[in-house]
Amino acid sequence: MARSDSAADAANPGRLKQIALTYKMTRRADKTIGLVLAGVFILIFGVFLAIGFLIGHPIYLGILGFLLAFLGTAIVFGRRAERAAFGQMEGQPGAAAAVLDNIGRGWTTTPAVAMNRSQDVVHRAVGKAGIVLVAEGNPNRVKSLLAAEKKKMNRIVADVPVYDVIVGTGEGQTDLKKLRTALLKYPRVLSGPQVTATNDRLRALGDLMTNMPLPKGPMPKGMRLPKGGGPKAR
Repeated sequence: MARSDSAADAANPGRLKQIALTYKMTRRADKTIGLVLAGVFILIFGVFLAIGFLIGHPIYLGILGFLLAFLGTAIVFGRRAERAAFGQMEGQPGAAAAVLDNIGRGWTTTPAVAMNRSQDVVHRAVGKAGIVLVAEGNPNRVKSLLAAEKKKMNRIVADVPVYDVIVGTGEGQTDLKKLRTALLKYPRVLSGPQVTATNDRLRALGDLMTNMPLPKGPMPKGMRLPKGGGPKAR
């Protein structure tokens, strides 16, 4: 019991520190975050307290208002923090992959399944909606990347729906902060076993890292083989 209490006490400072860091990060992009949160708390608490005085139960309504005000402030803070994070990631290479990694359960993400010399990149997400190819980069250049990736996948997963999304703010593109919502709106047509089978088949295609050829010739000086990669004695 004592160990559980000490572990909880040790975790609380970590959570508070994380909240403080999130607030500082949000405030750099949203200067009014402090005023907004204070306004939300005071408004909700004030309304419930006023109702409490009107009906003769200020204490009960005050406690309820305090709890709801705290909850409302936390919700607003979470949304503003998320918006600030997306604003800072916007236009950064790999931003879409970071969003896909946090899309939720039931989705498997493989970053950088295709890339060109201009560093336009295509990521792949597989879920019950099927396969979604998410492209980052110049809209004109990524279209050829998407077409090549679809053609390659069509050989082994022709029976699975394939969607493509280009991340950006232009016409026909999907805003980074709306990417997760866009994927979750696709109709679910695959069962769990079908998703697993699709992932197994796509794993044969690999990604840029697994398909990257190993350099030939002698091993560079100072480089070591990974554990388990050397010859085994008999």
